[in-house]
Amino acid sequence: MAEDLTIKKGTKEEQYIAILPQIKGLISGETNQIANLANIAAALKEQFNFFWVGFYLIEGEQLVLAPFQGPVACTRIQYGRGVCGTSWKENRTIIVPNVDEFPGHIACSSLSKSEIVIPVYKGNNIIGILDVDSSELNDFDAVDEQYLTEIVALLS
Repeated sequence: MAEDLTIKKGTKEEQYIAILPQIKGLISGETNQIANLANIAAALKEQFNFFWVGFYLIEGEQLVLAPFQGPVACTRIQYGRGVCGTSWKENRTIIVPNVDEFPGHIACSSLSKSEIVIPVYKGNNIIGILDVDSSELNDFDAVDEQYLTEIVALLS
């Protein structure tokens, strides 16, 4: 298990390439899901200084706030509502360049400007989502989608 992160500067892809093995080290051998979610959220926040990064886990017909880094957040999100609920319902990653243009966006913070949401699976079943917000418009792209998908795949 890693005790520290080595924060790398460079392109976004170079940063993901550097943090991915460190995240693997953080969660390797740890069976507690909450601990792993917490360390992943912390590592991503520390490396990229995202505005908000965290997880929501499925509980019945709602997503319930799980480990995160950043300001306080919405505690429960209904199935199909907002970006997170839509990602769950449609079982797909959603990149939102401007949250104000997403129909039904749930504004946990007016400082959030763009967002990426990635489904989290246990086997073939979706168990939650990874939600990452930026205070900048159009901050997420295919590079984020590729590497964040690889990171959440470590949990299955």
